[in-house]
Amino acid sequence: MLAARHTVAALALLASACGGAEPPAPRPAPPLKPPASSAVAPASVPVRAYPPSRSADVIDTLHGVPVSDPYRWLEDGDAEDVRAWTQDQSAFARAELAKLPERGALLKRFRELYDIERVSAPLQRGGRYFWSKKSVGQEKEAVYWRQGKASEPRVLLDPNGWSPDGSVSLGSWLPSWDGRYVVYQVRKNNSDEATLEIVDVATGKKLPEVLEGAKYADTTATAWDGKSAGIYYVKVPPLGGPVSVADRPGLAEIRYHALGDDPARDRLVREATRDPKTFHQVSASRDGRWLIATVQHGWVSTDVYIQDLRAGKKGAWKPLIEGQPHLYWVDPHRDQLYVMTDDGAPNYRVLRADPLRPARERWVEVVPERRDEKLDRLAIVGNRLGLVYLKDVIARLEVRELDGRPAYEVKLPGVGSVSKLRGDPEDDEAHFTFESFTRPLEIHELSVRTGRTEVAYRTRVPADTAAYATEQVFVTSKDGTRVPMFVLQRKDAPRDGAAPAVLYGYGGFSMAITPSFLSRAIPWLERGGLFAVANLRGGDEYGEAWHRAGMRHKKQNVFDDVIAAAEHLVRQGYTRPDRLVIEGRSNGGLLVGAAITQRPDLFKAALCQVPLLDMVRYHLFGSGKTWIEEYGSADNPDDLRALLAYSPYHRVRPGTAYPGVLLMSVDSDDRVDPMHARKFAAALQSASTGGPVLLRIQEKAGHSGGDRVQALVEELADAYAFALSQIAR
Repeated sequence: MLAARHTVAALALLASACGGAEPPAPRPAPPLKPPASSAVAPASVPVRAYPPSRSADVIDTLHGVPVSDPYRWLEDGDAEDVRAWTQDQSAFARAELAKLPERGALLKRFRELYDIERVSAPLQRGGRYFWSKKSVGQEKEAVYWRQGKASEPRVLLDPNGWSPDGSVSLGSWLPSWDGRYVVYQVRKNNSDEATLEIVDVATGKKLPEVLEGAKYADTTATAWDGKSAGIYYVKVPPLGGPVSVADRPGLAEIRYHALGDDPARDRLVREATRDPKTFHQVSASRDGRWLIATVQHGWVSTDVYIQDLRAGKKGAWKPLIEGQPHLYWVDPHRDQLYVMTDDGAPNYRVLRADPLRPARERWVEVVPERRDEKLDRLAIVGNRLGLVYLKDVIARLEVRELDGRPAYEVKLPGVGSVSKLRGDPEDDEAHFTFESFTRPLEIHELSVRTGRTEVAYRTRVPADTAAYATEQVFVTSKDGTRVPMFVLQRKDAPRDGAAPAVLYGYGGFSMAITPSFLSRAIPWLERGGLFAVANLRGGDEYGEAWHRAGMRHKKQNVFDDVIAAAEHLVRQGYTRPDRLVIEGRSNGGLLVGAAITQRPDLFKAALCQVPLLDMVRYHLFGSGKTWIEEYGSADNPDDLRALLAYSPYHRVRPGTAYPGVLLMSVDSDDRVDPMHARKFAAALQSASTGGPVLLRIQEKAGHSGGDRVQALVEELADAYAFALSQIAR
């Protein structure tokens, strides 16, 4: 996904798709030419009964460069003709997908794999434990709690009953420090748009107030005060009038809501930045003294401000750090601020600041940077520092004293991914999760004081995971950069080039794609396939330098990396181009679009989910302006040149044999506008002499897809049945 905040290690296929029509081909900007390796075919476009699309002679001249946009009309998702076109496209796609021979078997198998019990690591607050759980037969996860470890679990929040059609979803949730209350997001269609509600844990009754404008008020933008009397939260104004979707992030404010008060009177704590390229975060110390506001500039820098809430009227905001080209993530603890930062350390380090004397020159280094490992996560639990490191994308967990002295390294079950420690800053008990490509998620309990661990929970998956092995390989990208990739397949798989292969990538927004258990890969592996995950530049597997090597004017490096990964799979005899599928979602959907328009000969099929594809106009829609630091903007002539060079929508060439493409979009995506999928589908359907181009729309779903098991397994079955149908041809 385009990250809502920080990084996520999980790979999720929460799908929607896209299809097309046969209008005249778009006229690309003059500087763009098909690469020599493109599979350009002289044949005419195959006759397929796509729903018709019209094109228009729309050409913008940007900084002296003519840019054709024949499907501009498909941008307005509220227009009646666009709605009709979209419905026709999705109906056509679903009818085609329903005919696929493997779909029924895949639907059954995915249901077995996903309709299982899943449990999150617990969070202890005030002697109460809180966790999420999905039971067998349940469509959505619910939130449970219990008093201490011995009492019976009780359901606190169960979105399964919130709406008859399952369209109302639970977002993030956060208990108060004493465990008396939980604040949680309520979302319609699992979109980003949300309200905040509050529940009394002991009685299970909701408080009467509903806090509007909570689109960004996840756990990084909501904080309880020290007395559990109220919450600080990030609020955006309603859409309409001067408030547009694109400009809304810059209008976010930090407000304080006292429990029981009318939300209309919530006190303004910090003004909006008025810069749509930024967004706010808020946190508070456990004792309620220190309030921290973070202004995030894309995914490249942060400004941090602190306020002493005990100082009364004298407690004005003061900068901790601002105006620096670095990231600063602050954890307050016992009147000290622990700062994880890339300032002077591309692989990150931990500094400590005194909030009473916050000048930068007074900061003290607590944990120095490691040159061969990237510090991935920091947590303060049990009055110690929990540090997660990555070395060649493999996780390691160590515990240190607050002054940085080593305490011990936690022994992990194997090679894989580990979450940050989850627990109370003052309590000895903590939990973390561990998983790998062949080991389903486990929850481990840790005594922070002694280092003793025990397994608290193991996810049971109906699959023979022992039959599969993971190999980490390193490929050489176009500029000589060494790029890691994981390859998962059966232990006894022959290296004969015949394996059907899925190549997954993301490459952006500082997201490290670490080993995680992929239930969706199991049916593919059971059919003799392999599943590859490439760790591309643009992520932060190797720190901030790795991220910056794949952003803005260097974005092409990401596409070169994934092309090198695909070529490696072919060259080393894992698979062939006519057996190779590329998959990605959100920013990874951009990756898919770029890969197939630059090297259509290298892939047989593409699964392109909730993607960005028109990189000239992306910043005008959804949350696009918050991504300008990552991609650049067509408003800047140098950025335009870089964007046009890879923008998938603008690289579509008539008469080219593109792979079969399943575009998967949703009807309630308020992060990446579905216009990207619509326009690309129309362009490809007109131009391609290769495989089919389908546009599948998931109803009542946001950018992260639907949160119901049935919706998920149907999306997965459609996606992989389509992929199998293409490589079988």
